[in-house]
Amino acid sequence: MSRIVRALSTLLAVSFLAFSFLELAPGDYLDRMRLNPQISRESLESMRIYYGLDRPFLERYWNWLGAVLDGTWGFSFAYGAAVAPLIWARALNTLLLSVCASVVAWTAAVPMGALWAMRNNAFGPIMAVGTSIIIGLPELILAVVALVVAERSGVLPVGGMGSLGAGELTPLGRSRDLAWHLVLPVAVLALPAFALLTRHVRSAIEDVIDEPFVTRARAFGISGRRLVLHHMLRPAASPLISIAGLSIASLLSASFVVEVVMGWPGLGPFLLDAIEARDVHVVIGGVMCSAVLVVAGGLVADLAHYFNDPRIDAR
Repeated sequence: MSRIVRALSTLLAVSFLAFSFLELAPGDYLDRMRLNPQISRESLESMRIYYGLDRPFLERYWNWLGAVLDGTWGFSFAYGAAVAPLIWARALNTLLLSVCASVVAWTAAVPMGALWAMRNNAFGPIMAVGTSIIIGLPELILAVVALVVAERSGVLPVGGMGSLGAGELTPLGRSRDLAWHLVLPVAVLALPAFALLTRHVRSAIEDVIDEPFVTRARAFGISGRRLVLHHMLRPAASPLISIAGLSIASLLSASFVVEVVMGWPGLGPFLLDAIEARDVHVVIGGVMCSAVLVVAGGLVADLAHYFNDPRIDAR
């Protein structure tokens, strides 16, 4: 219960800070309209009152909290609609991309990290150099290179999450088309995460590799995959679970860059447009949606800690 209270307090603090930073930024949604000589000052003042931009900061923040409670999450100036449906439709696309990238990264990182920890040969230096190079490459560079390769090869689709005419396909056909469009952004997003997670997995396995229970298992003739899966992985899992919770935040931030570059219709391009237009409630909604996903990831990691080791207090 205390963790839930802390999570809600964190979300409240994030919302207040986001509102405060937007308040400190110069200008508002009506700035572009003020440049149009055909729009009179009276019309601008009427719109300012209609959108509530004339009200004090605390009153606008309080009204927004009320909008959160009634499920609308405020009003989008640009779209003329409630923010919640606009945000969640794109948040699901971002969540799909991030979850797929996370699954791919962890699925590859766990065996490669364990193999790296168990082998004392040329495999170690190769992995060290390879992961260092990948970690040093920004997602922006990886996305641009991947786009150029895909465009010139014509093997993978570039941009969007569906082909033209995908709506006329069968459900199975649409699923295949979506999966095909996921390949490129998931690969770009998962590659840096894989390199970093592989290093963490290796470190976690090395921390338990010389423990007495591992030595005893080896004395009984247990080795290879059975030794790692049945004797080493669970004791090494605690730091990895913590990293899994933190990796959600890094994947979300990286996914925004990948979405903008690759034209994936998620929160990234939507928030960028809202920031440029100073559509305040949409920006706040996007920030809060990201915060909710990060906090939820932390809570899931806490539960996973408890199930992995019941001695840990999960309250």
